[in-house]
Amino acid sequence: MFSHIMLGANDIQESKKFYDATLGALGYEPGVIDEKGRCFYFTDTGIFALTKPIDGESATHGNGTTIGFSVKSPEMADAWHQAGIDNGGCACEDAPGVREGGGRQLYLAYLRDPSGNKLCALLRVK
Repeated sequence: MFSHIMLGANDIQESKKFYDATLGALGYEPGVIDEKGRCFYFTDTGIFALTKPIDGESATHGNGTTIGFSVKSPEMADAWHQAGIDNGGCACEDAPGVREGGGRQLYLAYLRDPSGNKLCALLRVK
């Protein structure tokens, strides 16, 4: 459904460190900085990118916005979460774990990146 996701970041190098660690915990290669100073993570199924806003204003997080990353195991979600905390992110919501709702079980871990964007690692348990 999506070709790419681009997030605003106030400090590209700080954000790159965070995303190299968190996405690295999920098996992805480090980001690539282009000639405009943007950072790109290329995969076979899409692109995740970071940029300073082109209007010159500060990057801000979207209130009510969450970007979710699929994981293959609870251990992978936990490694993603810890990598984020160790590299400039902060925990938000409940601690990583199983949550139930709508007849489903999901293993969820939440973080905020250095610019305040809300992220989630998600595994569909049942």
